[in-house]
Amino acid sequence: MQGLKLNGVSYRYGKAARNALDGVSCEFRAGEVAAVVGPSGSGKTTLLSIMAGLDRPAHGEVYLGDRELGGMDMDEYRRRYVSVIFQAFHLFPLLTVLENVCFPMELNGVSEPEARERARLELERVGIAAEKHRRYPSQLSGGEQQRVAIARALSSGAQILLADEPTGNLDGENSRNIVDILTRLAHEDGYCVVIVTHDPAVAEAADTVYTMTDGVLARQK
Repeated sequence: MQGLKLNGVSYRYGKAARNALDGVSCEFRAGEVAAVVGPSGSGKTTLLSIMAGLDRPAHGEVYLGDRELGGMDMDEYRRRYVSVIFQAFHLFPLLTVLENVCFPMELNGVSEPEARERARLELERVGIAAEKHRRYPSQLSGGEQQRVAIARALSSGAQILLADEPTGNLDGENSRNIVDILTRLAHEDGYCVVIVTHDPAVAEAADTVYTMTDGVLARQK
């Protein structure tokens, strides 16, 4: 498993008065959970977008292991190395649970029988019972939908999991379940997990906590 390293990363939107990211340097390691906290508009979502390969930094570099993202095929990077888990789940409503998890694998050329078998294993890994694999997202609770979203992220083979407020739509018990799953994936399976959050309980469970203020990232814990 590999982590991500940012070296002097800055980014500005159009004619904005200041940088959304201002000289960010940090390292997110495999096997650890990092939380990024800060007020709305501080640059947290921009940071995730840069790490997900959706935007390019105006200055500075982002490294996957020892490879600089600027020299990589970004479509391949987004398909194979990084997955984003969203607050709103972003599951396909007209696909079943199993089909949702198969989708990234099919994009990567995995045969349908192999994709289905791997999808079942990933769903089992996050605690979604077999009888729910044929259901549609609307037939699941919010906590179950988020676990399916995590299984879909894992099915791509991604080593980097970027979670944008993954507990924001969940109650306390389901939030704890999601944090437990993400923590286990980091500590037991070696994933690099980065969580943007406003939830103090999520930050408390993280190995490292960063605070984002006006585009500047500072290590808190």
